[in-house]
Amino acid sequence: MAKTGLFHHVGTFLLFAAAVLLLITTIASPVVNDIAILKVTLTNSSDIRHSSVTFGTFGHCVRDAAPAQSDQDSCTGKHIGYNPLNIMESIDRVSYSHASIDTSKALTRVMILHPIACGLAFIAFLLALGAGVFGALLASFVSAITFVVTLVALVCDFVAFGIVKDKVNKDGSGSHASYSVGIWTILAAMILLFFATFIVFFTCFSARMHKNRSTRHTKNGEAGYIDGPATTTTTRRHFWQRRSRY
Repeated sequence: MAKTGLFHHVGTFLLFAAAVLLLITTIASPVVNDIAILKVTLTNSSDIRHSSVTFGTFGHCVRDAAPAQSDQDSCTGKHIGYNPLNIMESIDRVSYSHASIDTSKALTRVMILHPIACGLAFIAFLLALGAGVFGALLASFVSAITFVVTLVALVCDFVAFGIVKDKVNKDGSGSHASYSVGIWTILAAMILLFFATFIVFFTCFSARMHKNRSTRHTKNGEAGYIDGPATTTTTRRHFWQRRSRY
């Protein structure tokens, strides 16, 4: 790792940070109830109850909606793809267009890219951590792929939950939808991956140039050592050409 310099350390850290941020998005509700990509505050919220629906990567939770004497959350099982607008229809007793329902439902299936991107970012981090020139080059390649995967996931997240957010805030039920921490962590991860890709890529070539320069200096030094003694050789004189010491 030392061969690639300080900036490579920075790129490696960015890859690790991106992996952690993508992990946060991946473990959003129902894995961790408090973390959400989109949060809907329900109309029955009060000073006592703070009822809400938290939508995550693999499902959703209805939080704090139990009787006042208890404090229980109701969460779905973990699965790929679900229907957020259909869930809000059953809670708020409203109806949405079939196009909006079908679009948001289809796009939630793309959220399988969240754990995939997280895994790729961690692989890129490990490759950069064990760097040489080849390791850094491979890490930058994996990081670039991770950036593209994360970008696709982020766009689909904003479109899917943008539809849900718009419909919930305009349906007259009184519920309020807003983006939550899960969508901002994947956005931050995408930005970090963008910079990490270029930093690791350029430090790879910087290390290569430094290695070539060091090799060239070493060869020049060896050549000078070999050629040096030849300049100090003298011709042998005949006995009548030698001066007497006395």
